[in-house]
Amino acid sequence: MATTMQDVAERAGVTKQTVSNVITGRVPVRPATAARVRAAIDELAYTPNLVARSLATGTTKTVGLFVPTVASSFYSEVVEEVEDVLERNGYHLLLCTTRLDGERARRQLAGLSSRSVDALLIAGDRDLIDHLPLLAGARFPVVLCAWETEAPDRYPVVTIDYERAGFLAGRHLRELGHRRVAVLASPAHTVRVQGFRRAFAADGLTVADDAVHIAPEPTPEGGFAAASAALAADPGLTAVFATHDVLALGALEAARVLGRSVPDDLSVVGHDDNAEVRLSRPALTTVSIPKRAMARQAVEQLLRAVTASTAPANSLQLLRPELIVRDSTAAAPHRPVTAEA
Repeated sequence: MATTMQDVAERAGVTKQTVSNVITGRVPVRPATAARVRAAIDELAYTPNLVARSLATGTTKTVGLFVPTVASSFYSEVVEEVEDVLERNGYHLLLCTTRLDGERARRQLAGLSSRSVDALLIAGDRDLIDHLPLLAGARFPVVLCAWETEAPDRYPVVTIDYERAGFLAGRHLRELGHRRVAVLASPAHTVRVQGFRRAFAADGLTVADDAVHIAPEPTPEGGFAAASAALAADPGLTAVFATHDVLALGALEAARVLGRSVPDDLSVVGHDDNAEVRLSRPALTTVSIPKRAMARQAVEQLLRAVTASTAPANSLQLLRPELIVRDSTAAAPHRPVTAEA
């Protein structure tokens, strides 16, 4: 038979209400009494009824987190950091993955529109931005992070300066003397592409629309296809910028298959500095983004709002990326490179 709160009260020699006050922390209890109650809880291996506590306090001690996927190390690191912060603060995580399915995202957001969580963090704008009106009647605070499209005015946003990330990649290649460049991009990464173009515009150079190749999927296979198309369209390319590290991995393989030496014939720059690319050969030059810091700041902002019982103020925090130079980039070749037959 499961241990009850009454059992704990009798063991500690206090009332059931005192046990409840110790567990919830809503009413101060004398330290000696609280210590006696906690000792009884440990001795009896008592586990509070979370449903009953939720009904009594009006809170669930649960924070919802939306991510597109946990298959990529970017979002898996975000999930880990959010969960760590929540655990330190006595909260639980309710994880929802949209799996890049707009209808699935709509259903999940609609299901959270009632108070089943104390707060909601939405990481990534893919498939979600059109469905945010579903949260208009939500009675819990909402914060957005990893947001690349234009942020809605209603919610605070903690994200990366993605335009600067693209600029850093472009400036690095421009300073190495590269002029014939291409971009391997996911469809949603327009801001990164804009930053890349701005870096070349500083020297009066234009990155044409036909130099931007959209990857069919955010995977190494997608990067391989986009890089192969880019090199076929312009065999004289000396550098590519991939807006995902996984696309850059595909570009490295495409270069190998086509007989292009990296970085002597072709320089490759990625974006994210994810764990899975740190063992690539050659080691990948990439733009590192502070994803854990972003996740931590976003969830801490949510918890402050929960504690204050107020909606967080609308704001935009942009965290700065950093270029990490490794072995996949070098000075542009002196002569145009042609593809081997």
